[in-house]
Amino acid sequence: MVRSYLRHGPTQAFGLVCSASSNSVYDGKLAYVPALEDVLVWDMKKGQMVAMWHEAGHKAEVTCIMRSPQEKMFAVGYADGSVRLWDASSGTVTTTFNGHKKAVTTLAFDSQGARLASGSQDTELIVWDAVAEAGLYRLRGHRDQITGIRFIEPQDLPSTSDGRAVPLLLTTAKDTFIKVWDLSTQHCLQTVVAHRSEVWALELNSDKTILFTGSGEGEMKAWKLDYGAVSSGFEATETGEIRKFILPYSTVPLASQHRVFRILSHPSEPYLAVQSHDRTIEIFRVRTDIEVKKKQARRRKRAQEKGKDTDQPTEIDEVADEGAKLVDRYTPHAIIRASGKIRSFDVGSEHATQKGLVHFFVALASNALEVYGVPSPSKSKGDVSEPSRVFSLDLPGHRTDVRTLCLSSDDQLLVSASNGSLKVWNMRTNACIRTMECGYAICSTFLPDDRNVAVGTKSGEILIFNVASSTLVETIKAHSSTVWSMHVRVDGRALVTGSADKEVKFWDITPGNFRDSRGVDSSLLAHTRTLKMSDDVLAVRYSPDGKMLAVALLDSTVKIFYQDTMKYFLSLYGHKLPVLAMDISDDSRLIVTCSADKNVKIWGLDFGDCHKSIFAHEESVMQVHFEKKSHYFWTAGKDKMLKYWDGDKFENIQRLEGHHSEIWAMAVSNHGNFVVTGSHDKSIRVWEKLDEPLFLEEERERELEAIYDENLATSLNRPDAPGDSADTRETGAVHKQTADTLMAGERLMEALDLADAERAAIRDYEEEKARLTVADSLGLQPPPRNPVLAALGVSPEAYVLQIIEKIQSTALHDALLVLPFEKVISLMVYLDIWSQEGQNITLTSRILFFLLKTHHHQIVSNRRLRTTLIPLRLHLRASLRRNQENIRYNLSALQYIKRKSEADKTSFYYEEGLAEEEVKAKITEGRKRKRVQVQA
Repeated sequence: MVRSYLRHGPTQAFGLVCSASSNSVYDGKLAYVPALEDVLVWDMKKGQMVAMWHEAGHKAEVTCIMRSPQEKMFAVGYADGSVRLWDASSGTVTTTFNGHKKAVTTLAFDSQGARLASGSQDTELIVWDAVAEAGLYRLRGHRDQITGIRFIEPQDLPSTSDGRAVPLLLTTAKDTFIKVWDLSTQHCLQTVVAHRSEVWALELNSDKTILFTGSGEGEMKAWKLDYGAVSSGFEATETGEIRKFILPYSTVPLASQHRVFRILSHPSEPYLAVQSHDRTIEIFRVRTDIEVKKKQARRRKRAQEKGKDTDQPTEIDEVADEGAKLVDRYTPHAIIRASGKIRSFDVGSEHATQKGLVHFFVALASNALEVYGVPSPSKSKGDVSEPSRVFSLDLPGHRTDVRTLCLSSDDQLLVSASNGSLKVWNMRTNACIRTMECGYAICSTFLPDDRNVAVGTKSGEILIFNVASSTLVETIKAHSSTVWSMHVRVDGRALVTGSADKEVKFWDITPGNFRDSRGVDSSLLAHTRTLKMSDDVLAVRYSPDGKMLAVALLDSTVKIFYQDTMKYFLSLYGHKLPVLAMDISDDSRLIVTCSADKNVKIWGLDFGDCHKSIFAHEESVMQVHFEKKSHYFWTAGKDKMLKYWDGDKFENIQRLEGHHSEIWAMAVSNHGNFVVTGSHDKSIRVWEKLDEPLFLEEERERELEAIYDENLATSLNRPDAPGDSADTRETGAVHKQTADTLMAGERLMEALDLADAERAAIRDYEEEKARLTVADSLGLQPPPRNPVLAALGVSPEAYVLQIIEKIQSTALHDALLVLPFEKVISLMVYLDIWSQEGQNITLTSRILFFLLKTHHHQIVSNRRLRTTLIPLRLHLRASLRRNQENIRYNLSALQYIKRKSEADKTSFYYEEGLAEEEVKAKITEGRKRKRVQVQA
């Protein structure tokens, strides 16, 4: 009989405030931050998580977040090269774009939010149509990771620019280049070598006339933008030089010499913020023209007082003629000093101000968020106010790696500890209910009655915390070096600790006889005896029957002792590197050990024989635990994997992926319902046992299918794949094969086969019926319908259309590329039928134009398609003409309604006795939404 198991699946991930994989977005109230593969929405004032954007089955890490001009729409880039558009109101994905081969590094929307540009580590730039949900084109030219993108549209151009308006795109990359792209011709207009090292930051000032760039060597440059050069077609000047769009202007001096990671201009306040690659953000204030002139006048006055000749034109006069000097325009205002290393920052919306303070949002690399208030410039010279921290959010997560986990006996409480803090979590709500300061925690365990937690530290101390009162009850200097492991005996009366000082110490637990200064009952550890070992002790474990004690040493061996007499019993040797963790089954028959040599060994505790040695992980195996009352066990390793094993059959039951860094800690439920893991990525994940059965053969087949699909998609996306010859050109089409597009193509081929067979059977029946006489044809039975079509009650043509409509718009072109040419010919017939019947003409036209463009040479040389294309052209033109007439009619109706509404408003204001200019002002004011302050 085939053995079945119960499947485990991820249910919760908590302990993360924000991850350091991406930038963050702040709107003045809500912060949209990355949390590995999810996006979290935090209310910074309340310190509460409002929403979590999670897509089931998607495991790639978030690498970029960008807010659309349409406020409720966000674009999120991922490490697998995909871009997803999220609706913030519902927290769901509206569109998925697949086109990049590597992680998305930067995103940018145009002013209307209709187009989206994405840059990636694969050095390519893709422009997407967010409305039509399709990739427009791919731009190539950079030689390294793209770091910045900005749209410049005709309505954004300064009023001084003349001639034709050209939509432009500015990009920067780590190849030290700034590139200007003409989106109408899809070609690069200018390439500028901006810095001597990588260009990391890109920003435009408010009137789109000055470009700021930041480099990896701590230099920030300003560039002038000459829009006349674009409108004149880059004509030659009198000296014979070609006019350039980007011209060097000046260098802005910075207080820090670290890498300029981000430059941001405030949308409403006169501030320019610069983030260097450390803990500071330097803020520049943008002076007005009047302030600049006053500063220049003061400088001129000082020069006169020094006795300089004022009749001669000075450098200041020359600069004043051509415009304010950049240093005079941008003056240092304040420096924000965060409590940790800054990953990203945002200036918020135009309303992110409070009582004269302008808010600056900061996301730290240490899993924390902060909001700083920058005061407005003071008129008095002596009054200097520093930025103050307004909001801080750091309690729901650790600042450093989660190194140890332990569960209470009823599985209701979880304790996690790291370097500096210990946190208590409610397992039902996943809420952090206690936070206590501690040293560098290495191991931990609940003491009997679940009132207290013992924590072993790197300094050799044992810290005892009371959970109810959130206090440090006792500090015991137990060892002279790191406490690597501790374990409570099954009867709850003794605790054993193992340390790097080559000692195993035994402690008696005497509950209830110790009362601290606050009168809280606690547990006192009394040292009873010490066992000296020949090497550092890495792990200690009591057997569940209380008879044996296992001690793992740095010399890669495990010693077994009788726990009452401490007599030597067995030695387990076979690992090539030290044993990092071990566990003993509930029946005390098996002991499982995991090592830095990537192996897991299962031993018999009666004779010490090795039952099986398993190559378990690709990296060091950090933790191993038996499931209660069974021989199933769990392992966690540095390869980010959690694995479930059968200790009797020596087979891998399940592989669980989810963490994005090495797993340090693991705790198994005392009732066997779930497993908790803690990782270097600072997240704590819960894996619960489901009711779904699992069969090993099916699990292996599913894994092989996933590997096959991944390899197939990778082979189709390789640069030398057929149809990718456009890679040598500056522009190209946007396509990328994924497992979803391959499945969509297979479903479409199956639908075409089914519909073709049904239509062929009907055609044969009609031909047979036509050959027979009327009397004989009455007795001819029609062919049986396909069960699928009969169940759905649709015709073959309608069934194929339903299948195509279910394919995501972004994956449609890639799914059509999978079709062989024979299926393309078959699909052309259905396109003719749909165009004749007027069914979904937009989709029909899109499919037809893509097929004609892709298979042009085959279609031209194929005579069979002539009989299909001629009627298809006539039917499609007629349907498109009908659609055009409908659109014209609707537009005329909308314009009539608009004119009638404006006429009603005008007549209403004229009745109030207002003048014509006042009426126009009132109508214009009615179109704008204003924020009104309401006082209670």
